[in-house]
Amino acid sequence: MLRPKIPTMPTPTGLVSPPAVIEPTTVVQHHPAPAPAPAAQVPSRPTVHLTPGAVLALVGGGTAVVLVVGAVLVSMLLAVAVTGASVAVCAVVIRSLITSQHRR
Repeated sequence: MLRPKIPTMPTPTGLVSPPAVIEPTTVVQHHPAPAPAPAAQVPSRPTVHLTPGAVLALVGGGTAVVLVVGAVLVSMLLAVAVTGASVAVCAVVIRSLITSQHRR
């Protein structure tokens, strides 16, 4: 009923060329060129210039990220608490139903 389909290897449709023949070549050694004179020293670490607007944008962005992450975490905690409370209410109702049946 359910049989896997095995892919078939397609046949080549175009002309197949024979592999290229690689002929050995001679190795010519060149003398290395003299090294150029060293340039002026470049500082290893680039300096970062923050304008007051950039600092304000960074602080605002960080605050927004913290608020969003906090809202997500609080909503997840609230979802867990509501689920736990509903399971507890269901357990109490089921327990009372079972005990009322045993009394009759």
